[in-house]
Amino acid sequence: MSISASIAPHLPYLRRFARALTGSQQTGDSYVVGVLEAFLADTRSFPRDVDSRIALYRSFLKIWNAVDLNHGPPDASTTSTGAARSLDAITPRPRQAFLLSSVEGFTAAETALVLDVPLSAVTDLLTQAGREIAAQVATDVLIIEDEPLIAIDLESLVQGLGHRVAGIARTQSEAVEAVRTIRPGLVLADIQLADGSSGLDAVNDILQKFDVPVIFITAFPERLLTGERPEPTFLIGKPFEPNMVRAVISQALFFGVSAKVRAVRSAMV
Repeated sequence: MSISASIAPHLPYLRRFARALTGSQQTGDSYVVGVLEAFLADTRSFPRDVDSRIALYRSFLKIWNAVDLNHGPPDASTTSTGAARSLDAITPRPRQAFLLSSVEGFTAAETALVLDVPLSAVTDLLTQAGREIAAQVATDVLIIEDEPLIAIDLESLVQGLGHRVAGIARTQSEAVEAVRTIRPGLVLADIQLADGSSGLDAVNDILQKFDVPVIFITAFPERLLTGERPEPTFLIGKPFEPNMVRAVISQALFFGVSAKVRAVRSAMV
């Protein structure tokens, strides 16, 4: 298969990535064109040791990172508003890792290949991105979890990113009572709680009062991923990887996506 045929399906997504990374469609497209011109000038420049999608993104970032201007703070006169401005505030390399993981859907191992760094470096970059995001959107977090050790672990992860734990609820009633006095900016929720009550029902009760991003962290993901009802945007299985939790917390808060669980009803039997 020719280089052009192998990379063609990935170009629309590379343009999306370039636009997010640079904050400008015009600038992003210019870098994409630069990558294509480099391939045309020398087909040997196309990486052959990885699949075409990884090779395309790796080549793009090689060109983008070669420009010294891209390693400094953004130009305030050209920075976009909203999420693009917030993204510009993240240090370049962590920003790249965050976008590759959260927007483009690369695994940590694939992100390491794209960035041409060790896997451990990707972990560090994503953690740094999480902290820089928290500096912009630090919030109060409600943890709905009945297992004390897991609750402590989650509390440590949340605080390590720079957020505040506003409360830890072990049951549906405790969760509902907690939001009477606090208005969290994020909810981390288990499904099966201490007294047999449902974290799903607790979240639905909360969402009837106000809109808030929700991350479900559960040993029973199959009870949510049935395809028969609206499913949550953010779902992490137990036992969880701390780095996955950090990444999803940052993603949920950065993009401000509220959980799509209003119509979700408990699948508990």
